[in-house]
Parts: sequence; structure tokens; C-alpha cells
Amino acid sequence: MVNDTNQAPAKEQVPDWKRQQQRRTILLKMGTTALATFILAVFLMPMGYALVTSLKTKQQAADPTAPILPSEAVTIEYEGKEVELLVVPIDGEDRELAIVKKGRQESEFVDPDNLAAGVIVWEGQWRTLDPVRQGQWNFGNYKEAWDFINFPRLLFWTLLYAFVTMIGAVTASAFVAYGFSRFKFPGKSILFIVLIGTIILPPAVTLIPQYAFFSQINWVGTWLPLIVPMMFGNAYNVFLLRQYFLTIPREMEQAASVDGAGPIRTFIEVILPQAVPALTAVSLFHFFFTWNDFFGPLVFLAGNRDIVPISVGLSFFNGTYASDPNLIMAASFIALIIPLVIFFFSQRVFLSGIVVSGADK
Repeated sequence: MVNDTNQAPAKEQVPDWKRQQQRRTILLKMGTTALATFILAVFLMPMGYALVTSLKTKQQAADPTAPILPSEAVTIEYEGKEVELLVVPIDGEDRELAIVKKGRQESEFVDPDNLAAGVIVWEGQWRTLDPVRQGQWNFGNYKEAWDFINFPRLLFWTLLYAFVTMIGAVTASAFVAYGFSRFKFPGKSILFIVLIGTIILPPAVTLIPQYAFFSQINWVGTWLPLIVPMMFGNAYNVFLLRQYFLTIPREMEQAASVDGAGPIRTFIEVILPQAVPALTAVSLFHFFFTWNDFFGPLVFLAGNRDIVPISVGLSFFNGTYASDPNLIMAASFIALIIPLVIFFFSQRVFLSGIVVSGADK
């Protein structure tokens, strides 16, 4: 008699409805991933095209029939001169031949691998033939753009503008946000609404009064009109930091007050360490804004090319090399390097900082 206790337990059958649910879940994940990949590819296509264009020669960039990837026509030396290789259909076979004599109805070619075979006459219009191309990455565009624009000088003024205003704007915004999130005072709600209302105020409305004021005090042509106003905070930064400060438990401040800490010490030693993700996000927002700021420096620096940031410097470069898209794209990618590197190394803190929630910390 067989002992049933020694038999392996029967494998549990998965219900059909559960299998269908699992299949739907897998299909949903695959569809979401495919859609996200497609959107990302569409988003990155212009950047990819710009990168490819920056590695082409001027002739390649201007040739509408040239392939997408950087390449150049292959040539050989024949009887003391450079001749181009073309793809010639002969007897149902495509051959790579060098054209030595061009004609309207027939042209003469030679085989680069067998020059001793002599001239090959081909009937047809040679302009309809495709040239033989090989990959050619022209990194010299980056050196030419770097030397012409004087990037070290532009980077110095851009970084000075970005970091000085970032420190001032974030510091002032943090203090204002702390006041709105933790203190009670008359007219608090009205002041906060007025502050937030300035976000939707178009810059063009305040441009002329600002320019007239700064011109009266002889600040136009210097960095002062761009740096000094930034030291008083920014409504958008204040809003983000206030929302984040509200998620920090008040028990931590109460414990600090029991230990004898005042509002300033509590803000520096309790609030700010807890708000590092939000401060990082706001700092990066401001850094990217100032890095890309074009209109402000263009107006208030009054065309002083010796102190312009990289955004204005690129516009001058584009005007000079309007017929050289390869150089324009190379210069643009040089300007992208620092923001991309900064965002790459800080993306985790940045993303966690912009997600403002009410969860306990």
C-alpha cells in the first residue's frame, strides 16, 4: 500500500481569471514602456539631429541629399587630380567607379581596384548617380566654435551671474517662505496672494519702468540690474519652499524651542537641513533660468560684448555664422555641457524636491 504522506503535494492550479489579469498587467506595462520610449525618442530627435549636424562639414550640412550621419564623398587620385567615386549600375550590378570624364548622355569611369582595365563608358546622366560615402566625424567644428566665441570668458560671466543670483535668490526666498509657513501676522494671506500674483505678471509690463529706473541711476551696461533684484527672492521659489516647509512637523521646532533655540537658529539648524531636496530643486530651477536668460542681459548690458553671458554670446555667433549650421550646433552643444552635467549628478535630489507632499517625514 502506497503511503500518501510521501507523495509531493499537487501543484496549485492558477485560476483563469488570475492568468488573464496577469497578462493584462504585463501588456499594460509593455504598452506604457513602449509609449514612454516613443515619447522620449520624439523629444530627443531634435537634439540628436543637432548633434549629428554639429559633426558635419559645411558642405554636408548644406547638401539636402546627404545622409543623416556625418559622411564625405570618397575620392581617389587619377592622373594627378581628385576624382569622385559613384555607384554605377552596370549589367544589373551596382559598381563603385571613379568618374574621369563627365558628359550629358555618357560618361567615362575607371575601376579604382583595377585601373589597368582602362576606361569604362557608361550611358546615362551621371548626376543621377549616388556618390560613394564614408563616415567622417568633423570634431574640428567644436574647436573652431570654441576659439571664435571665447567660451572661457562667456562661461565666467554666465557662472558668475548664475551662482551669485542663485545664492541670493534662494536665501531670500527661504527666509520669506519660512515666515509665511510658520508665523502669524496681520495681512499674511493678502500679502501671500499678492506675492503669488506676481508670477502671472508678464515681464514686458515691468521692463520699461525697470529700464528707465536703472538708466537714471547709471546701472545700465553693468550686471547690477540683473543681480541686485534677484537678491530679494522670487515668488515661484517662495511658493515651492513654503509648501515644502509646511510638510515639516512642528514637533521638531517645538523640541528646538525647549532647548532654547530662537526662530533664526531653528530655521538654520532644523528647517534647512530637512529641506535640502526642496532647496536643491529651487537652486537648480534658478540656475537653469539664469543660464538660459537671454532677454535680460541683452537689454540691461546694452550690447557690452565683453561681459555678456553665453546666451547672448551665442546669438552674436549665430548672426556671424548664419550660413554654417554645423558650427552653430557645435557652439550650442558646448553651452549645454555644464547644465547637463549638473542635472545628471543632482537629478535624484532634484526630483524628490519638486514632489511636495503632505507625508510625515
